[in-house]
Amino acid sequence: MANDKQSVKKSYWVVVADEAQAVFYTRDTRTGPMQRQSVFENPAGRKKPGDLVSDRGGRSFDSVGKGRHSMAKEKSDPKTHAAEMFARQIGDKLSKVVHNGSCRGFALVAAPRFLGMLREVLSKTCKEKLLKTIDKELIGQDPEIVRKMLDSD
Repeated sequence: MANDKQSVKKSYWVVVADEAQAVFYTRDTRTGPMQRQSVFENPAGRKKPGDLVSDRGGRSFDSVGKGRHSMAKEKSDPKTHAAEMFARQIGDKLSKVVHNGSCRGFALVAAPRFLGMLREVLSKTCKEKLLKTIDKELIGQDPEIVRKMLDSD
């Protein structure tokens, strides 16, 4: 088992994400060029909240009296829920690479709101490997722009 962890190539990871897409990059050194590894898609992240809910709750009569009321329950915004689930997927992927020993450390790049969601879902072990965060919407940008922002300090 020890040989398995030693044979894994250790890299620095960079995740550039928004509520609809996450791009995973690796780097051999903390400031080296970034190689694209994989992309996660969240189609629900691009939809309008009304498109995510099939219908509204109906109406009902009170059991006592003549009143009527909505059957809709208090729920969180469906778009927020979809973003939270996507953040959890990203967190799971990071947990796997940290656990298998292929991650020396990682950086997160996302808009402030989604970056907060990502931080929330990280395991304690992952949080120890978090090297840097950038709270900017950079999904779709050239990796060289992301690299320059990560390497500036």
